[in-house]
Amino acid sequence: MKVLIQRVSSASVHVEGATIGSIGCGLLVLLGIENGDTEGDAAWNAAKTAALRIFPDDAGRMNRSVEDVGGAVLVVSQFTLASSTRRGNRPSFETAAPPALARDLYERFVDALRGRGLTVATGSFRAMMQVTLVNDGPVTILLDPRDAASA
Repeated sequence: MKVLIQRVSSASVHVEGATIGSIGCGLLVLLGIENGDTEGDAAWNAAKTAALRIFPDDAGRMNRSVEDVGGAVLVVSQFTLASSTRRGNRPSFETAAPPALARDLYERFVDALRGRGLTVATGSFRAMMQVTLVNDGPVTILLDPRDAASA
């Protein structure tokens, strides 16, 4: 599971010209589900996302989480995060999970965030989307799946 997190002042996702999800201050999460990912991975990554201290405290240090600041989360499924560019110039998506598994784990990730009391907006699974964001900082974090394995 690949989780790319951006701290944002605002973010929104649009499908066919209509806004289907938007947030103010919070996190934009681009979520890539891969073969072999499990419910445990979804739960671990959601907990890590919610608790990640990347918002400034009163001293300006990154010491607060999205939960601490009362922020929201916009989660967008992005299978292209599972790409491999090792051979040639056309990305391979062989490691991307099949749609049924990916949808289930995507929804479990979203549900886990909501279960922590966070306001969560979403994109539309498997749709062509346009994502608009104001990256705050900029702060962009890629959760390392090796961290979950060693936790």
